[in-house]
Amino acid sequence: MVYLDLKDGRVTIRLRPDLAPKHVAQIKTLVGKGFYDGIVFHRVIDGFMAQTGDPTGTGTGGSDLPDIEAEFTGEPFKRGTVGMARAADPNSANSQFFIMFADGDFLNGQYTVIGEVVGGMEHVDKIKRGTGQNGMVSEPDKIIKMTLAEQAG
Repeated sequence: MVYLDLKDGRVTIRLRPDLAPKHVAQIKTLVGKGFYDGIVFHRVIDGFMAQTGDPTGTGTGGSDLPDIEAEFTGEPFKRGTVGMARAADPNSANSQFFIMFADGDFLNGQYTVIGEVVGGMEHVDKIKRGTGQNGMVSEPDKIIKMTLAEQAG
């Protein structure tokens, strides 16, 4: 489990190492380092998803860890699913991830599922939406703190 503290409250995400062991290991490493604390939701599309995990806030950045090979499964993208963002190369996921506001079957088998929201989805629903090109957000909401459940006090 991972806790995502947002302006409106805590979101609980159940990670799925059974589906994507390499991706989940990378996320856990980054969370343990405090990488996600203060990072913005730079791309938020109403009725689709909220994306975060880029320290530059532009959608082009990542961590200093290596990119991860795709771990595609038959797990469907539905409301509350957490997936890894990537560039055109399927093996380019690094630190960016997104949370689905609604079902997105067109992503099935194209992106890696790393978990699902099991509590606090109402807080995800309150993340500020983008109005710019491709869902880019001006003055975006951010992750206040992201912690592994076993580290949280």
